This record gives sequence, C-alpha cells and structure tokens, in this order.
Amino acid sequence: MNLRRDVFQAIADPTRRSILALVAAQSMTAGAIASNFDTARPTVSKHIQILTECELLTSEQNGREIIYHLNPQKMKEIADFIEPFRKMWDERFNTLESIMKNYKNKD
Repeated sequence: MNLRRDVFQAIADPTRRSILALVAAQSMTAGAIASNFDTARPTVSKHIQILTECELLTSEQNGREIIYHLNPQKMKEIADFIEPFRKMWDERFNTLESIMKNYKNKD
C-alpha cells in the first residue's frame, strides 16, 4: 500500500528542510547528503525517501549512483499555496506600520 505523503508534513521536519536546501544548491547522492548530518545514514535515507514520495526530490540513476534533484515544480506549488497568506500578512504589517507612524507623529 502506497500512502501519499503530505508535502507540508514533509517540510515541517527541520532535517528535511535542510536536505531540500542542500539539494537546491547542488544535486547530490544520498551519501553526499548524509555526510552533512550527524545522524545515521539510514535515518537520512528515510528523510530522502519521504521527500521523494512527496515529489519534492526526484531521483536519477547515473551508473551505480542515484542522484537526487530538487523538483522546482513541486516547490512552486508550495509557494503558490503560501502566497495569499504572505500577501495578507504584508498588508496587516503595512497597516500596523501606518498606525504606529501616525501614533508617533502625534507625540
């Protein structure tokens, strides 16, 4: 049974976010990714598996190695989901800033 993993649960984990940042800078093998962490290699492999199941990482067989790449399309889907919230908070902070400037000018 293949359970579809939730992409937001996947990126909630700080180790997985670190893996995404590493692979965003440069495609890597699992061993190269694991060398950046002080945890056991099977633990890092599990994180990579989750990111791959969520389609945040894609894999490419290169001889005997598997190279992992960031999937920009899936990252864009996350960004598109978050964008309306960012706009809402920007508007709220801009409103607060205006209120604070008006308050400061009254002194």
